[in-house]
Amino acid sequence: MKKIIIAAIAIVVLGAGAYWQFQGSAQAAAPDVVYTTLDGKQLSSQDLRGKVVLVKFWATSCTTCIAQMPGNIETYNDLHAKGYELIAVAMDYDPPEYVRNFAASRELPFPVVLDSDGSIAKAFGDVKLTPTAFLIDKQGNIVRRYLGNYDKPAFLSIVDKALKG
Repeated sequence: MKKIIIAAIAIVVLGAGAYWQFQGSAQAAAPDVVYTTLDGKQLSSQDLRGKVVLVKFWATSCTTCIAQMPGNIETYNDLHAKGYELIAVAMDYDPPEYVRNFAASRELPFPVVLDSDGSIAKAFGDVKLTPTAFLIDKQGNIVRRYLGNYDKPAFLSIVDKALKG
């Protein structure tokens, strides 16, 4: 009986992981939001049309988020000239001075946004867990939603297809 319960729990966990990993593949429209960067620049969803955009919700207290940052920087640097953009949205509970210090000390090359009132996270389905990221195509549709770690070669393949589309 114990083995059956453990197997059932494993199936539910794996199913939930697959659901969260691939939710958004139906290409729902990304929400229309305005991002205000740490330097006060504003970007709207409309401004980003024509680019492939990764909107990444993160926090300085999230070890997985911090571990992913070097890869995020590398991908951004490699693909930005081809039309790839990354918007790093810091969660509302993250102290602004921590975010600013992290962005400056790591010389993050992409826009970093404070979601001080949580409105951006709410617009994307009330994001609570980090890292959560949404890959948006040139037409403003969500191609894929990522929760936690993801397979980088598969991610880059999807980004490459979106850049060509």
